[in-house]
Amino acid sequence: MKQILALLTAFAALTLGACVNSSGGYSVKAYAPKNPAAVRVKVSTSTQNIYVVEGDRVLMAVQGTVGVNGSTGSGNYSILEKIKNKRRISQPDAGYPMAYWCAWKPAYGFHEGFVHPHPRSHGCIRMHREAAARFFALVRIGTPVNIAHSQHEDSTIGHYVKKLDQSRDPDPPRSHLMSANWFRDPAGPLLIQQ
Repeated sequence: MKQILALLTAFAALTLGACVNSSGGYSVKAYAPKNPAAVRVKVSTSTQNIYVVEGDRVLMAVQGTVGVNGSTGSGNYSILEKIKNKRRISQPDAGYPMAYWCAWKPAYGFHEGFVHPHPRSHGCIRMHREAAARFFALVRIGTPVNIAHSQHEDSTIGHYVKKLDQSRDPDPPRSHLMSANWFRDPAGPLLIQQ
């Protein structure tokens, strides 16, 4: 039975997470929960993987970027605030978009931003737009968040998570960053209904 479960988990991991499509774009699959109250977020700071789960069911598994020098921290939290159209209010670069903001403690949140292969943020957890939009759709105020050096999913499905490196990507034009169009959802449904 354990071998069958392991094979099913591996198969699910192949169909989850992110992939590069034939046009070179980045895409993410996220599955709608059967019970939104049972959704949990697990972050592994060692792999920078973000797992959104419902019981043993993985709804989404993606790479993000955590904070340098352990600034993301660790522990048990919950989503306190959700703001789709959030912009940075502090300097430097006030006004820079932090779309799909989901705070787990004051001034720390999951949000859209460049994803690097190593810790790079000031403590927030950044995700590609495709992942951030789906994450925003999956969580709600009160969703539990566990941040730890490693998660069980690192050893079971972590190796299936598509790695992303946007460290050399140029910033979009400032006019686009500051426009309301920046906050437009990616095309298509955000969550796959099963």
